[in-house]
Amino acid sequence: MSQLQVHHSQRAERLDALRGVALLWMATFHFFFDLKMFGLIQTNFYKDPLWTTQRAAIVSLFLFCAGAAQVLSVLQGKGENKFWLRWLQIAACALVVTCASVIQFPKSYISFGVLHAIAVMMVLARWISRSPLSAAWVFTLGVAIVLAGCTLEHAFFDTRLRNWVGFVTFRPPTEDYVPLFPWFGVMLWGVAAGMAVAKKPNSVLWGQLPSSGRSFWKGLATMGRWSLSFYMLHQVVLIASIMVVMSIVR
Repeated sequence: MSQLQVHHSQRAERLDALRGVALLWMATFHFFFDLKMFGLIQTNFYKDPLWTTQRAAIVSLFLFCAGAAQVLSVLQGKGENKFWLRWLQIAACALVVTCASVIQFPKSYISFGVLHAIAVMMVLARWISRSPLSAAWVFTLGVAIVLAGCTLEHAFFDTRLRNWVGFVTFRPPTEDYVPLFPWFGVMLWGVAAGMAVAKKPNSVLWGQLPSSGRSFWKGLATMGRWSLSFYMLHQVVLIASIMVVMSIVR
């Protein structure tokens, strides 16, 4: 893959802003989820297309950004130490999410949610980002993985120990489920997009923020730079806020 001359510490503001959009959308989704959890609204987040479609779009946006970010990391020549430090942070947060969900949802705790998936997928995405594969081939591989994950199934994968692969015959009883098939294919689309614009420093991914409404986009980019912290804290803030408002109203 051709090298793009990007300063080692330079941020891809547009990519950060796109990640910020995903975070804001996720927080809005979880706000309504929490309202349902407290019995303040009545809806089915697991079957209603209004919510299932949004969840799929939010997860897709996160994984797409994560894939593109791995390409940028390679282009900037960031070393293995920095990569594995970030990986450890994500893996540790994934473990925290599992432990917290066991307490909150003992019958449907999270064993392989979005953070678990990113921890596994980013290792594969980094390897592919450094491979001689072209953007077209990476995109095609992503399509194949998505199609396989959406069409193939076998009862062998219907256990906690194996459902992280995908190919399940039914959705596991868990609050968050992001298996490798089909979701790794979505991350590969992000990798392919990053490769496709590798020689274009002013592209939609690597370029500067739009001048129109720059303050708004700057806020999203700042949020996107702190995505892991935001992800780990937003539910605590949302739930605490709802509980405070309920105590005041009552």
